Amino acid sequence: MKAFNEHESVIYIDAEGKLIDTFVVFDTDKETGLTHINHMNLKVAVDSLQLHPASIAKYNLPMQDAFSFEIFRKLKDKFSESVVTTVKRGLKAEPAYQVVLKKAS
Repeated sequence: MKAFNEHESVIYIDAEGKLIDTFVVFDTDKETGLTHINHMNLKVAVDSLQLHPASIAKYNLPMQDAFSFEIFRKLKDKFSESVVTTVKRGLKAEPAYQVVLKKAS
């Protein structure tokens, strides 16, 4: 099975035959055979991807500077499927202040 590595520039061929330049966010999953790409956060089969000609050079990254690399890291964190634990607390309504009324005698 062909596999694409993280950070590789690839060309995605959609169902209509359009060629879309994008890059791999995560490696190809060995169990499912799907590759997670940046274009629309898709997980696609490797037969719909081809290596971008610019990626043939070893260690080609789809970013040119540290700023782009930081954006890529944040994108990867966003796409990661980590479980976020939430804290749920029971809330009680309490008056913000108490008004003491004097009884009329």
